[in-house]
Amino acid sequence: MAERTLLVSKINNGTVIDHIPPGKSFKVLSILSIDSRISYTVTIAVHVLSKKGGYKDIIKIEDRFLQRDELDRISMVAPGATISIIKDYEIVEKFTVKIPDEIVGIVNCPNQNCISNSREPIKSRFVVKSQKPILIQCFYCQRPLTDLEIITNI
Repeated sequence: MAERTLLVSKINNGTVIDHIPPGKSFKVLSILSIDSRISYTVTIAVHVLSKKGGYKDIIKIEDRFLQRDELDRISMVAPGATISIIKDYEIVEKFTVKIPDEIVGIVNCPNQNCISNSREPIKSRFVVKSQKPILIQCFYCQRPLTDLEIITNI
């Protein structure tokens, strides 16, 4: 049997998000506000066989570097995703996203009675209770959120 090769062009400058759990790349694109109105090249590979075993998604974004809050959002949807910063076709930095100990202003509390959903100028605030599986808890109303609830409320 012939070996299959994935042919995806290298990017000159930008960001590669690798090891996204299969099917989660679309939520990552949403988090980054990437839609049909963009003016830069985005390559998306979905359900790609990983060398480590299993499947993954990959996103390559030409001429865009991510901000800290975007990386924190990605960590909530794709914990363990790898970020590579590319300059002049070379990887100049590579790291794995990490879920912060405290999540501020990223996830909305689904409890409509929570003070973070009132007219008060208060940002949502969650404390990470568990990384695997991910479980966070609202600082104000103590409502716990699982991974599926987190994705829904980002």
